[in-house]
Amino acid sequence: MKVYTKTGDEGKTSLLSKERVFKDSIRVHAYGTVDEANAAMGLGKSLTDKEWVVDIIHPIQQELILLNADLATDSVTGSNNYRITPTHVERLESMIDTLEQQRIPQPYFVTPGGTSASAALDLARTIVRRAERCIVRLRRTETVPTPVALYLNRLSDLLFVLARCVEQEELVAKVTKAVKQVLQSLEQKDGGKDVMLEKAKKMIEAAEKKAIEIGVPMVIAVVDNGGNLVAQERMDNALLASVSIALNKAYTAVALKMGTDQAAAVSQPGQMLYGLNTTDGCRMIVFGGGFPIWENGVLVGGIGVSGGSVDDDMAVAKAGLTAY
Repeated sequence: MKVYTKTGDEGKTSLLSKERVFKDSIRVHAYGTVDEANAAMGLGKSLTDKEWVVDIIHPIQQELILLNADLATDSVTGSNNYRITPTHVERLESMIDTLEQQRIPQPYFVTPGGTSASAALDLARTIVRRAERCIVRLRRTETVPTPVALYLNRLSDLLFVLARCVEQEELVAKVTKAVKQVLQSLEQKDGGKDVMLEKAKKMIEAAEKKAIEIGVPMVIAVVDNGGNLVAQERMDNALLASVSIALNKAYTAVALKMGTDQAAAVSQPGQMLYGLNTTDGCRMIVFGGGFPIWENGVLVGGIGVSGGSVDDDMAVAKAGLTAY
């Protein structure tokens, strides 16, 4: 059988009772509008991955086919054995009551479009309302089974509540996902600090080994990329003044993204950074012993060493760098 029949070329169509009516008759308008609502519900069904939503929508779509059969049956010539019964209406009411227990009350007018699926369900709801208006008009001149009118009235209510529950569930899932991402980010940052601390300990151990080798007690400090202290060690007999100097060397290396020996070269009289050592609360150190720590081209921290000559400090700091 071909999809096109040519029987409607004159603007008429057949009811199930075989009666021919014009396509713009109110009865055809009614079941045509229900067909639109069914299609919109199908769109909503396709836009959700929630099985419980599909389990609600799909059986109703099948019932709407039966409802349209009732609407396409002229009561004058058709059978009184209608397909949609009060039991169908009661089932919709039961589903509405169940969903209402899950729904968070919204004391304001809802603007459709919170999610794709809920927007499609809201579209279906408004089409069902239009179908209900068509039936109200149809009942003024022709007989329409009472359960059919009641079914559409309850269906519009069900679609409203269902759309809100879908929206609510997706919003909760979205917020939950965002919170998890924040927590994971925090865990990664905490984990990053732990990794930095472990690496700082290894750097200090390597630097201390070099300091023992050259026979100079040193203070070794490692900071993160914000200039905050990660770990610091003062070897026995190291100068007390070296505690703050080592830390400030590491800080300077991070702040300027260069070794403190390089800072020394550009802060001499006549150079572009002359007087640098007097800035930032005098924390800037402009003699060798501090180096930035780079990882894959990214600044991750700095190391500073103090206690010996500039050459000694730099040698010990470089030994620490090799252990990162």
